[in-house]
Amino acid sequence: MGRPLYLDYHATTPVDPRVLERMLPYFVERFGNPSSRNHAFGWEAAEAVEQARAQVARLIGAHHREVIFTSGATESNNLAIKGVARSLASQGRHLVTVVTEHPSVLDSCRALEHEGWRVTWLGVRGDGLVDLDVFEASLASDTVLVSVMAANNEIGVLQPLARVVELAHARGVLVHTDASQAVGKVPFDVHDLGVDLASFTAHKMYGPKGVGALFVTRKPRAVEVSPILHGGGQERGMRPGTLSVPGIVGLGVGAEIAGQVLAEEAARLGRLRDRLLDGLQSSLAGVTVNGSMAHRLPQNLNVSFADIEGEALGPALGDLAVSSGSACATGHFTPSHVLTAIGLDADLARSSLRFGVGRWTTDEDIDEAVARVTDVIRGLRRLRAEVL
Repeated sequence: MGRPLYLDYHATTPVDPRVLERMLPYFVERFGNPSSRNHAFGWEAAEAVEQARAQVARLIGAHHREVIFTSGATESNNLAIKGVARSLASQGRHLVTVVTEHPSVLDSCRALEHEGWRVTWLGVRGDGLVDLDVFEASLASDTVLVSVMAANNEIGVLQPLARVVELAHARGVLVHTDASQAVGKVPFDVHDLGVDLASFTAHKMYGPKGVGALFVTRKPRAVEVSPILHGGGQERGMRPGTLSVPGIVGLGVGAEIAGQVLAEEAARLGRLRDRLLDGLQSSLAGVTVNGSMAHRLPQNLNVSFADIEGEALGPALGDLAVSSGSACATGHFTPSHVLTAIGLDADLARSSLRFGVGRWTTDEDIDEAVARVTDVIRGLRRLRAEVL
């Protein structure tokens, strides 16, 4: 099958060696607890945490006191949605979100439904984007929070977030965004966009797994977030627990590097993505792009292949690491909720692949991926024709 080839950078990214180098001392030499305020070991750790907080804040255009460290975007999404909803329960118990959100957003909203909140689940157009007229009509007198992701983790579409914020704020509604796939990949300034809360994570931008952050605005007024964990009072009481200093240092360095290379890297990855699409469409018939190409992350390509058995696609690709359009649970292949939301039938959704190119992807990798996928699709189509 050839060498292993990684084109699944949306799932996770390898830690950049520069990030790892800066993290290592905080495992052994500078191992202090930043909450230990009585000696140099704790002071040194606390200083490292605050430096990372400033690095993250610079990347997203925030004040450093608006950055709360968490274990990752899933926790940040839970904290933002549950924490704001519970803190504003006396003002209203209605939330608005989108059916193509990450499961950590969808499941947080479902949990609140069980607690008595009302949730409006917005569909999307065929290009994956929210219909702004439908969104505006969903806002009610008791709506307290909207959660719309910045960039979709499967089809890469960039939602019209600034306009979402404008419409929500006109009704006095707070806006949270899951920005995990956007931060460090495309320009993302929280105050330019006007979002009130934003979630993201280190491991999507060449940092370590197990650490992330939640932006909570202080302007024009501070947003109140009820903690979902208790004990210790760290992170302004919003997220208690001993801080992972090595992980936070890694998040900070990853954010700093991302800011330095963002424009250049986005241009290069967009070129590689287009090379991949051109290669697939010139080699194969029946290749359809899922989601808007005009409003899309530069490193994302999600395509469907007609006339194949989707269940066989993933195993047939061997050592080519990409994400398939279905998830297997107890032997049943369930089509992606994102792909079905944009109108794909179950068979076409199952025969889809998400490619994510990244910092170490080369032209040669793209050409090899095109060749491998072309061989696999042709082979699966031959088998299907023989059976039919």
